[in-house]
Amino acid sequence: MENILEDLRYRGLIAQYSDEEKIKEILSRPATLYCGFDPSASSMHLGNFVMISLLMRFQRAGHRIIAVVGGATGMIGDPSGKSKERNLQGEEALRANTAAIKTQLERFLDLSDPEKGMVLNNYDWLGNMKTIDFLRDYGKFFPINYMLSKEIVSSRLESGISFTEFAYQILQSIDFYHLLHAYGCRIQLGGNDQWGNLTSGLELIRKLDGDGEVAGALTAHLITRADGKKFGKSEDGALFLDPKLTSPYKLYQYLVNTGDEDAVKYLKVFTFLSRDEIEDIAVRHRDNPGARIAQKRLAEEVTRLIHGEEGLSSAVKTTEAFFSGNVASLSEGEIEDVLGHLRKKITAGEDILSVMTDVGAASSKTEARTLLKQNSISLNGRKINDAALKVGPENALYGRFVVIRRGKKNYYLGEF
Repeated sequence: MENILEDLRYRGLIAQYSDEEKIKEILSRPATLYCGFDPSASSMHLGNFVMISLLMRFQRAGHRIIAVVGGATGMIGDPSGKSKERNLQGEEALRANTAAIKTQLERFLDLSDPEKGMVLNNYDWLGNMKTIDFLRDYGKFFPINYMLSKEIVSSRLESGISFTEFAYQILQSIDFYHLLHAYGCRIQLGGNDQWGNLTSGLELIRKLDGDGEVAGALTAHLITRADGKKFGKSEDGALFLDPKLTSPYKLYQYLVNTGDEDAVKYLKVFTFLSRDEIEDIAVRHRDNPGARIAQKRLAEEVTRLIHGEEGLSSAVKTTEAFFSGNVASLSEGEIEDVLGHLRKKITAGEDILSVMTDVGAASSKTEARTLLKQNSISLNGRKINDAALKVGPENALYGRFVVIRRGKKNYYLGEF
């Protein structure tokens, strides 16, 4: 079996071990590991993909993986990373989110054989637990001072935390204990902000099974940019894995515009390129940073991983179309996806001078006329200089869109 821990260390993914030697011993033969996923939204985002890829790496190294969707814990809400109490979701929304997250996980993990991987819902073992059983069988093993010492709780004491969220770490601990006994799962994975929850699970196992029980926890670094800001946040918000929420083009653009300091780092974290391949890219990138070799390869690899060859092809085609100005080659949806936020309503039958001022391509008709004379304006991918040109659905893309390009980089969108 390949040395998975050495590979993860090279990629900068390992933040903390509960006991490095014990984890090495567990992984010296085929083992079972799990990671939990919160169904607080209908889609996971690029930050979540770090943990998904971690499961993929362990699975490819010959281990069995379990992805647990928090159908039960999602009803409570994980307090980590939150400054205040979250609004509890309704059961219907939570069920829909749980199903959606499960479907996303199935895209990335090999679930062809339960001995290779599974996706489970913790509602199946937590959902019908009686309150008295919860308190007697598990609650008594969690001293209040122990729970208060956890950073996920202590960070919330000033702003306030309810008993509901306070008890979250007990429920997650029960998950680990259940999976250990039901599936022989001996390692829990999580983001580094989950460290308190993971170690609480180990403590419950120790108290119920004794010191001889073999189990461990491993956390991955939370990914940040070189400027210290959270990775995966664009101007439009989180970069979701659902293409309906974040298109392949927007994902591709975010990655291809990664800074030089981060590009090679993200190749290690998010791709499955080998160490030799990454080091070769790093050398070529340093020798010619202007070519953006690392950024282009990063965008290509990650977009393909998340959206497949078809998604990558669409992203590249859209990128090339806007770079070249050939917007007429784009689909209706691609135009809306990229330029929709610039959309301005225009009136059919107006001359091009009026349309240019309506969409913001010119500040006045005088400036618009000058730009036309300078051959600086394209309409739907074609250069124009006729100031008397009338614009209507008949010369619009898909009968509704008017795409104006000023110079090489400035785009404007009018819609009838």
